[in-house]
Amino acid sequence: MEPSTHHPEATTKHSTSALSNLETKPSPDAVLPAVRLRVGLFYTCLVDMMRPEIGFATVRLLEDAGCQVEVPVGQTCCGQPGFNAGELAITRDLALQWLQSFEMYDYVVVPSGSCAGMIRKHYPALFRHDPDLNIRIQRLSDRTWELSSFLVEVCGMQKPPGRFQGAITYHDACSGLRELGVQHQPRQLLQSMPGLELKEMQDSRACCGFGGTFAVKYGAISAAIADEKIAQIKQSGASCVVMGDLGCMLHLEGRLRRCGDQQTRVTHLAEVLAGDSQALASEPKLTRGED
Repeated sequence: MEPSTHHPEATTKHSTSALSNLETKPSPDAVLPAVRLRVGLFYTCLVDMMRPEIGFATVRLLEDAGCQVEVPVGQTCCGQPGFNAGELAITRDLALQWLQSFEMYDYVVVPSGSCAGMIRKHYPALFRHDPDLNIRIQRLSDRTWELSSFLVEVCGMQKPPGRFQGAITYHDACSGLRELGVQHQPRQLLQSMPGLELKEMQDSRACCGFGGTFAVKYGAISAAIADEKIAQIKQSGASCVVMGDLGCMLHLEGRLRRCGDQQTRVTHLAEVLAGDSQALASEPKLTRGED
């Protein structure tokens, strides 16, 4: 992976500087694209500040798929909190910063259906009165993908590099599912992993109760929805729940721990697919695949 050389400040952002030193090699089972794709990683605010290991796992997966991965230093928030609060001027400024940071790449990949959905479904409308910017934003948003969709539909990944021993259940995060149609892609990748048993929970498509600022404005309702989701997770019989959005992860993990559950593991799809041994320190055991 290489830091971008097309930005005037061509260094990786300090808070994720370890990304620039991460070196991986495609696994022997990787099916590499005929032309190496140049991918800009939009790692998201939450991943940057709360769980940078998700960013590292994302880089491993993209490089295993044969992509040249770069992390533009100029990237910032996608603007979704401001957008939901009606701060459209601020959101437009952030969208322009995103455009400047990523326009030179073949694709932009995001380990979050929520942020990818914000870009693909809402950015173009922010510039509907500026035809030139609208065209540029639309072209780049069309090249912006949620991680699992990109791996399956663009890279044609058949077998992720990770190995997982144990049972997991999968939660369909709302934005990825309803805005981007992310549902079969993560399951296809998970089910191709040796040793992994996918136990579907009831109503996997139901909201976890996070909803960004919804969880702040309507805390009691948000907690009640989370409790329903947690009950469905436990009824599945799996000791680990996997999802593709860190916001949902933090919400459910926080609720589990506050309710006294220290055992149920909550992890990101990228960590499982990449086989990051530090993502799960104990059973179910997650290790880097060896062939």
